[in-house]
Order: sequence, then structure tokens, then C-alpha cells
Amino acid sequence: MAGHSHWAGIKHKKGRADKERSKIFSKLSREITVAAKLGDKDPDMNPRLRTAIQAAKQANMPKDNITRAISKSEILNGKDYENLRYEGFGPFNTGLIIETLTDNKNRSASSIRTILQKNGGRLGESGSTTHLFNNYGIIHIENNKIKEDEVFEISINAGAVDCSQINNIYEIITKKEDFYKIKTILDKRTDSLLYSSIEWRALNYLKLNKEQSKKMLAVLNALEELDDVQNIFTNANIET
Repeated sequence: MAGHSHWAGIKHKKGRADKERSKIFSKLSREITVAAKLGDKDPDMNPRLRTAIQAAKQANMPKDNITRAISKSEILNGKDYENLRYEGFGPFNTGLIIETLTDNKNRSASSIRTILQKNGGRLGESGSTTHLFNNYGIIHIENNKIKEDEVFEISINAGAVDCSQINNIYEIITKKEDFYKIKTILDKRTDSLLYSSIEWRALNYLKLNKEQSKKMLAVLNALEELDDVQNIFTNANIET
């Protein structure tokens, strides 16, 4: 699991220091609030909200925080958040797709541009890096939650692109437009999903050595620190 999945794995292994946990919860809360504002406040009727709540639970966000984030949608006046995607290049010509949820696109673009330029990268035009990636729905289920033949049968019948076992999880890859449909089917057949999200998966990965990986991680961490940044996807295969 290289690229973004590998980067996600590194983040999970870093631990949850108070400052880092607070930053993660803040970003998750913003997504929950916006999802609730734009749609139904019942997660069963709002796929985006349901996915945001599941992500919060996966990050061990307290239930009270989730409830407050939903309630906050009722008083979110004067701020209109947008989901904006920025494309660019990191050090060593690595491709980046950066997804933001922001109420100030000029601030977001300026902050991202500054970090990239300081580290030998640059912000690109729309379409400059998306051609290096596929946009897929990704679902992970622990292999002790469902039988192998059952998860493969459900995935194939529902129209998944691929289903494979990686260590102790099943990974189901779907077309973006089929993600919520297949996720709903699997939700009903298992206790809980370990992870589910729409990701940009690189067509090919650039392998970085240890020194290059260290610099790339510094850039990714700096981008993660920005409040507006929700997700980062890269075609860098980072050595740790």
C-alpha cells in the first residue's frame, strides 16, 4: 500500500499527541458541521454526514464532540465553506492533490503556495496532477468481521472495481459514483467498517530514498498543519 495509503499509515503510527489530536478533531468537526448544514442532520439520510461521523469515530472523537459539531450547523451563519482542490508538485517533482474545506480560498491558496515554494515545489493549474491519479472509493473491513467469500461476492455483485486482502484487512475499491451504494450494502452486512473514503490513488509511484522521504514528510506535515487542508494525496512512495 504505497502513496497516499502509505502516508496515511505513517500518520496513524505517529501517535496522538494532544496538539495533533486537537487539530484532527477540529478538521473532522468542520466537515461534520458543513455536511449537516448542506444536507439532512440525520446521517441515515445524508451520506456525506454519515461518512464524516464514521471518520470521526475512527479517530476516537468523543460522541459529545460529534453531537456539538452537528448542532453547530444551525448557527453557522456568515461563513460559507467550499470544498476546493489544489494541485501541485512537491520536492523531487512529486505530484500532489490537496483537498480543502475553506471559507477563504485566497488564504488557502496562499498558504499552500508558500509551503510548496519554500520546499522546492510549486502550485499547479487545475488538471496539472489529476491525470497522475485515479479517483476511487476505498473501503476497509477487518477480515474477522466478514467471511472472505462473502465480502468478495458482495463487492463483485455491487460493481466494485477490485477487492483484495492486505494483511488483516479487505480493501474494496469502487468507482467514485458507486462508493456510497457499495458502502451502504457493506455497512448492512458487517458490524462496522474500519475505514471508508474517496481517495486519489496514483497510477504510478515515485520511490524516494530515506533523505528524500524525510524532506517529503516535512512538506506533508506542514500542509497537514493548515486548518483548511482536509486531505493530501501524493504519488511519492515514502521510505521510513
